[in-house]
Amino acid sequence: MNEELKVSKIKNGTVIDHITAGMAPIVLRILGIGKGCSDTVIVAMNVKSHQIGLKDMVKVENRALAQETVKKIALVAPHATVNIIKDYKVAQKFKVELPSELIGVVRCPNRNCITNSGERVSSYFTVESKDPLALRCHYCEVLVDGASVDILL
Repeated sequence: MNEELKVSKIKNGTVIDHITAGMAPIVLRILGIGKGCSDTVIVAMNVKSHQIGLKDMVKVENRALAQETVKKIALVAPHATVNIIKDYKVAQKFKVELPSELIGVVRCPNRNCITNSGERVSSYFTVESKDPLALRCHYCEVLVDGASVDILL
């Protein structure tokens, strides 16, 4: 028997596919989707994937993603792809990519870091490793692993 997952298409918007399994709720938080969202949002979790075993997927109608949002998604779903949908068709497709520097994206866990002192200083991290994820604060030099990353929402 041939089983197929059927998820409705969206007319216009964004599809984020190949999200690390179980990370869709965090992606929804990054997108700011909550009770006040009036657009259609489709979430599929723990779906079989030939590429990564299990994956999540998020479809959001009438939503385009800013570059800062894509950077945040790359932190929790480094293998994700973003599909821009126009008139039910994929108009553009790209893989998320973690840049070498993250400014104003991640909170430093060091309470004594200048970025946590109340000064108007944006966090600034360099990516030391993508797999496993490791970030270093430019100011206090603390090293943050992927499990401890606190994304600024």
